[in-house]
Amino acid sequence: QVQLVESGGGLVQAGGSLRLSCAASTSIIRIYTMAWYRQAPGKQRELGASITRGGSTNYADSVKGRFTFSRDNAKNTVYLQMNSLKPEDTGVYYCNAFNSALGRNYWGQGTQVTVSS
Repeated sequence: QVQLVESGGGLVQAGGSLRLSCAASTSIIRIYTMAWYRQAPGKQRELGASITRGGSTNYADSVKGRFTFSRDNAKNTVYLQMNSLKPEDTGVYYCNAFNSALGRNYWGQGTQVTVSS
């Protein structure tokens, strides 16, 4: 069973930065599409950013230019560097690993990010 463990969330003032980490229990990040989703209070979970196994990244318009998704295959870890944070970035951030060919989809437990104004 694959486990994804997020860390790095916390409370930050608007304009500040945080770096989220997602450590996988196996080397799946090499062959899975990895993604960060966030869920704001009272809203549905939405995709924030993703990175394919080929290294292509995709960002939601709301975070483009402020967030950077990266990965370290040797550490089986992906990162989300979040800069210029806004109060609307507040929510629970979930790490996701998806492989359509294998029919596998895994979620982490989530990490809370709170941006104060």
